[in-house]
Amino acid sequence: MKTIDALLAEGVAGRRVFVRADLNVPLDGTTITDDGRIRAVVPTVARLAEAGARVVVASHLGRPKGAPDPAFSLAPAAARLGELLGSDVAFATDTVGESARATVAALTDGRVAVIENLRFNAGETSKDDAERGAFADRLAELADVYVGDGFGAVHRKHASVYDLPARLPHAAGYLIATEVGVLKKLTEDVARPYAVALGGAKVSDKLGVIDHLLEKADQILIGGGMAYTFLKAQGHEVGTSLLQEDQVPAVQEYLKRAEELGVEFVLPVDVLVAGEFPDLRTKAPAHPTTVAADAIPADQEGLDIGPETCALYAAKLADAATVFWNGPMGVFEHPDYAEGTRAVAQALVDSEAFSVVGGGDSAAAVRILGFDENAFGHISTGGGASLEYLEGKTLPGLAALED
Repeated sequence: MKTIDALLAEGVAGRRVFVRADLNVPLDGTTITDDGRIRAVVPTVARLAEAGARVVVASHLGRPKGAPDPAFSLAPAAARLGELLGSDVAFATDTVGESARATVAALTDGRVAVIENLRFNAGETSKDDAERGAFADRLAELADVYVGDGFGAVHRKHASVYDLPARLPHAAGYLIATEVGVLKKLTEDVARPYAVALGGAKVSDKLGVIDHLLEKADQILIGGGMAYTFLKAQGHEVGTSLLQEDQVPAVQEYLKRAEELGVEFVLPVDVLVAGEFPDLRTKAPAHPTTVAADAIPADQEGLDIGPETCALYAAKLADAATVFWNGPMGVFEHPDYAEGTRAVAQALVDSEAFSVVGGGDSAAAVRILGFDENAFGHISTGGGASLEYLEGKTLPGLAALED
């Protein structure tokens, strides 16, 4: 895989460099609530600009229906990128139309532009190769060189991720190079003991990575909404907690395999429960109750791991040499249910292990809860991409960057 440093050595001054970034940031109206993904692409964009390239940044945001939707405009992300770069960033109000062509044509050496949300064009995500390719052809007209740096999208076979690199000289940006290097540390020559902490809502989202990590990990700690399917698989009452009943047989099989392989599954021993889901907008006090994980009342919902589980998980993580964490332990957006996620994050901060926070809600939680990002080994920008890599899958966006 050619790196951006090799590209820079060849010279990029005066060349139009298309940077496929991941600016898919959470928005509250037009206010960015977590700019981590924008900050992650700054090193690549800044270095290209310093070298005299005419940088065209492109990304998706949210899931518009293949047509313009103001709610998913990249304008706030473009403005924030300009603030982080310390220079004006031009913004095109379409993807490959008149505004994009004019904006790119007006770029001078060392300047940066952002084009509008790629998913405003149906060709970006089309399952039809011809339709996707046609959009990639139009994107290619805007550039001379392609740099892939949107790690959060490399598991998608989309026009700007998969098809466009085939049409232009291409290289991997700093972020993708870093992400791949880190993930190799989780799959090749792993320092042991190797602990994996998995949370989040749905166990079905994690079964693939659990299946693959059973051959690699020493311990797998389970939290979040997915924990209740595990508890149900052990025969426990889970009340009104989030439950994927259809996944219980698969979970039972994984628990059996783990025992055979000597992999320790660590499940909650206590949980915080309440009669209703908390109000995440007002953050009104929820008044949860702590109960044993095998004694959840039938009319109560589990919403976070309890204090005993927090202590248990912290102790397990303290002994690890490598830790991969993906998914919050509870409804961390509400202060009454944030302690489980905070405890796992703090355990990683306190540990001497090489720790990787696997993107998505986990990365957001680290920032929202006020942790110093530098206290972790690495915070990934791509939750889904990280998981699929750890499952051993071929990621289209990485395959497209191979020489």
